[in-house]
Formats: sequence, C-alpha cells, structure tokens
Amino acid sequence: MAAYTMQRKTFVGLAVAACFITIPIAAQHSSPVAPRAAELKAAVNAAYSMFKSDTSGKNADYIPYLAQVNSKLFGIAVVTTDNQVYTLGDIDYSFSIQSISKVFTLALAMEELGPSKVFDRIGSEPTGRPFNSVDAVVDMPTHTGNPLVNAGAIATTSLVAGANADEKWQKILEYYNKAAGDKLKLIDEVYRSEAATNAGNKALAALLVKYDRIYSDPLQAVDIYTKQCSVGVNVKQLAEMGATLANNGINPATRERVVKAEYIPYILSAMTMAGLYNDSGDWAWHVGLPAKSGVGGGILAVVPGKGAIAVFAPPLDEQGNSVKAQKVITYVSHKLNYNLFSPSSVGLEVSRPRRGGEQATRNH
Repeated sequence: MAAYTMQRKTFVGLAVAACFITIPIAAQHSSPVAPRAAELKAAVNAAYSMFKSDTSGKNADYIPYLAQVNSKLFGIAVVTTDNQVYTLGDIDYSFSIQSISKVFTLALAMEELGPSKVFDRIGSEPTGRPFNSVDAVVDMPTHTGNPLVNAGAIATTSLVAGANADEKWQKILEYYNKAAGDKLKLIDEVYRSEAATNAGNKALAALLVKYDRIYSDPLQAVDIYTKQCSVGVNVKQLAEMGATLANNGINPATRERVVKAEYIPYILSAMTMAGLYNDSGDWAWHVGLPAKSGVGGGILAVVPGKGAIAVFAPPLDEQGNSVKAQKVITYVSHKLNYNLFSPSSVGLEVSRPRRGGEQATRNH
C-alpha cells in the first residue's frame, strides 16, 4: 500500500485527469485509416463514464504486491498510427506490465532469430489449458504450445542472446523502451514479490529441460522472465507500445523502426489466439482485435493500421483478465467498428451495420 500511496502523491491531481491531444512529429504522415479525433474522443469519454463505477472482479492475490494495489484505479489511453494521443483517468500510475511483456519479448526473439526458428522452438497453438498449466507442457507436441502461456514465454525469454543474465535483461528492457518511446523501469517491489512466489514457473522451466525445450539456464530464464513481467508502464506508454505494432513496427512518436514489418502478422496472430488466456476465443468472437492482458490489470488491444487502446483497472475476472478493461475495449471497438473480422471495418458498406456498443455488456 505504501508504494501506491507514494505514486499517488507524486501525481496529485491526475487521478481523473483527461487529455486529448495530437502531438506533431517531424515527417509524421497522416494515416488514411486512423479514426477521426472527434469520434475517438467521444467513444473513449463514453466508455470511461459508463464503466468507471463498475466494481466487478478482484485484484490478483497470488502475488502479494498486486493484491495491495488500489482497485479503484482506472485509466484509458489510445495512440493512433498518426500519433494522436487520447488519455483519460489515472493515466500516470505505473503498473506492472505482467504477461503483456510476452508480446514484446516474442518480437525481440523474432528480431534475433527470425519467425521460423521461433515457431519451430516455441510453437503457436492455443493450449486449451490455463496459462500456467503443467499438463499442457507434457501433452502439447511442441511442449510449450505458444509464446503467450507461461511455459512458452519462459522458453521465448531463454532464446534472447547475451553473454550473461544482465546483458539479456538489459537488452529486453531496452527493446521495451523503443516500443514505448520512453524509459521504462523495473518495479522492484513487484519483482521481489513475484520472485518469492514463482515456484510454479521454476517447475515449468525444469519440465521444459526434460523435453529439451528451453534454451538457456532454466533458473536464469525464469528470473529474467520475472523481471520482464515486473516492468512498470502507464497506460499511455502501453498504448504507444501497441501503436508501434499497429504502425507496422514503427513507433508513431519517435518514428523509429522497432519491429520488422514482416513479423507483425505473426505477433498479432499469437495475440488473437492466446492473448486473453482461456478467454481468447470468446474475445475473438465478440471483439475481434488482437489483444494481450496482464494480471496487473492492463489490457492492450491493437487495431492494425489505426492504433492501439490500453486500459488499466486492477480487478480481474476468473480467467485473469481486467473486467473493466474488457468492457471499455469492447465498447470502443464496437462504437468505432474495429472488429478485424468484419469487412465493414475496412470500409466495405453493409446493409445493417452493427450499432456501437450493443454487445458491450459481455459477461465479464
């Protein structure tokens, strides 16, 4: 609770701050498909008002630090591919990125090895099991299933090259910095809290050794993985990371190439198949956006070519996904017709377009 109090004092007056701005960047090009500012602002404002009083779910309690985070915190950020930035609520609170980090370590592994080697070693199949399942390690043909479950994520982290653990960790953190267009930091209290309770991940890593599916020292891989999950982000930084993926791998603010364009479809497909744990199929059915959640309370959704929306609200459902974040993203995606599986989302007219928000009352 002390860490939360300290951060709240640092950002006095920002608890319900709203900021809708467009940041001019030299040589920035307008996106032909980015949403109109007025429409996006209206959708985000409406979602914030609609769900800010929702008290569904509860904080993750198997990590002591997360159990103590104020459950009323709520922030939304949208960053478009032409660098329009929209934020609302608790926008400066730094929360732990948790499993959303898996997406960007996967991107780094692809940058180093190429997608084929990563696919061969990690796999891409939904496990149909909980994210920390031991049975999935034994039963899946590739033993890790995909890079967004814990076993696959630890194996992916083990692929990152480096002379020692510190070099690997610094490489991962610097890669996250490029995606965010900002300097991110390890939340040491989160790291220590998770490191003291990660026996399950150590067991998964040991099992991966049995099947020859981990590619560095297993305990080192688990420790680096624990650190990457403990990186702090605010919703704007997280949305910037997502917008980098939406913008074909180029950070919209810095204009720096972070991910090769040809790797983006692989990353987004992994997010679609396994981004919301056992709720991924339901999410694809109702929302139709590549997304990744973290038990710290964040969800990041990517709209290729248009931008990304990040929402932070700590209370989770039984699957480990932020309840409020799911509702916000569902509402905004319906309101702006962002479903990638809908032909109308790319301009094809339909006789009876879906009205915004009609399905925003999913049972989550």
